Amino acid sequence: MQAVTDADFEAEVLKSDKPVLVDFWAEWCGPCRQVDPILKEINEAHGEKLTFVKMNVDENPVTPATYRVTGIPTLNVYQNGEVVKQIVGAKPKAALLNELSEFIG
Repeated sequence: MQAVTDADFEAEVLKSDKPVLVDFWAEWCGPCRQVDPILKEINEAHGEKLTFVKMNVDENPVTPATYRVTGIPTLNVYQNGEVVKQIVGAKPKAALLNELSEFIG
C-alpha cells in the first residue's frame, strides 16, 4: 500500500477521483500490525474501486490532528475531499468488508 504524507495528502487523497481509505498507523502499534495484512488482502480484491494508502502518524502529525485521529489504527474513507466513514480499532476481515461494502460492493 502506498504511503502518504502531510505534504501530499491533499493531492493523493482529497483530490482523488475515487474513494480513498487512509490507514492511520504507527510502528509501535500492535493492532495496526494486525490489521495491515487484512487491508492488503482487501486492497488486492477491491483496489480498483477503493484506493488504499497508509499514513504514519508519528512522521506526519498534521493530518491526523486535522481529522481528530486520536486512536490508532483509524481507517478513514475520504470521498470528494470529505471523511465519509471512520473505523477505529483493529477489526476482523469480515467486519471490515461489511463496513466498506458501500464502497467496494
